[in-house]
Amino acid sequence: MEEVVLNTGDTAWMIISAGLVTLMIPGLALFYGGMVRVKSVLNMMMMSFGALAIVFTLWIAFGFSMVFGDSIGGKGLIGDVTQFIFLKGLDNPTALIGTIPAAVFIAFQGIFAAITVALISGSIADRAKFGAWMVFAGIWATIVYFPVAHWVFAFDDFVAATGGWIANDLGAIDFAGGTAVHINAGAAGLALSIILGKRIGFGKSPMRPHNLPLVMLGAALLWFGWFGFNAGSAVASNGTAGLALLNTIAATVAAVLAWLLVEKIRDGHATSLGAASGVVAGLVAITPACASVSASGALLIGLVAGVICALSVGLKFRFGFDDSLDVVAVHLVGGIIGTLMIGFVGVDVGLFNGGGSSQLGKQAIGVLAVFSYSFILSLIIGKIVDLAMGFRVSEDEEISGIDLAIHAERGYELTDNTQGSVFSASKGA
Repeated sequence: MEEVVLNTGDTAWMIISAGLVTLMIPGLALFYGGMVRVKSVLNMMMMSFGALAIVFTLWIAFGFSMVFGDSIGGKGLIGDVTQFIFLKGLDNPTALIGTIPAAVFIAFQGIFAAITVALISGSIADRAKFGAWMVFAGIWATIVYFPVAHWVFAFDDFVAATGGWIANDLGAIDFAGGTAVHINAGAAGLALSIILGKRIGFGKSPMRPHNLPLVMLGAALLWFGWFGFNAGSAVASNGTAGLALLNTIAATVAAVLAWLLVEKIRDGHATSLGAASGVVAGLVAITPACASVSASGALLIGLVAGVICALSVGLKFRFGFDDSLDVVAVHLVGGIIGTLMIGFVGVDVGLFNGGGSSQLGKQAIGVLAVFSYSFILSLIIGKIVDLAMGFRVSEDEEISGIDLAIHAERGYELTDNTQGSVFSASKGA
């Protein structure tokens, strides 16, 4: 067997990728923060940063071991929590995973876990207690994300000898997390929106984004960070990473065009919010498929995702669940589209490329398994947290503003402590 040695090119690329994925946390905070009303912007951003803090701490303690440890009993359901507990044997400069330092791979995958949890927060904007969210985030990461990530990302003989059932036994393709990240988070978002109920005035009062430039900036940072998310999942600086990068651009621009076209036909206007939402929909949809489709396949995935995700925004009004920032329409629906489209346009395995229907069936099983597990467990965890400590702020706090009620801060301070109101000062008062 050829000895595995450190590859400095791979290492450099993966350090950059870990940094890019970390940038997605503030990117998501800005994207979500701009989409809520002015009285909720800080709380929305805090939920993203809070998710990073709690999840990465758990990742070092036992999460990495639960995901990449040897599958207990060889069943492919969960990794051995004791094998790498507190990164035993891996947190030193000489330990390698593949051709890169173990520490780099651990950091990269840990941010994956954190961004997945942060995505859920968009479904409960304007009404969730920060403390309850932090408790939910920690429990959900432990009971839902870590097992599902083991199913999808733990390949046999990579970190440990035996890995997860979706990656190894089923053979479903998910290069960077269409199931483990987006369907997982989208299902949880749907569950929490049901647990917390509708915002006061939902469907009656306008709840427009308070700062669209922040939304556009957040989408741009997410897109930039997503190159690390997708191309970094090659865990090497090679042709696979290059294809993933190309397809990440292709699908995203196609999704933007498709979303804007739907808006123009349906509403008469193509909006900046639609463009930003199209960016994220395209990124979500190409995530599982970025290394297994051609550039033309990526364009098709983006077009399909842009149209269907744009139309799916209306589902919350039709079915009466208040998914505040459309986590279901973008992440759940987009993740399903991207995962299933591999079965149609995947190179050598897709139905349209001579691969038959076998791969499509595998993809569908992966989608159903992750959605069912995440939705059911998220309902249970969310309800327990709600009963134990109350998940939703009071009606008065929600009306007056969750930022002031929970964090004792305002996103935009409109007074000057030395001169009074800035509006008054500008008039010479």
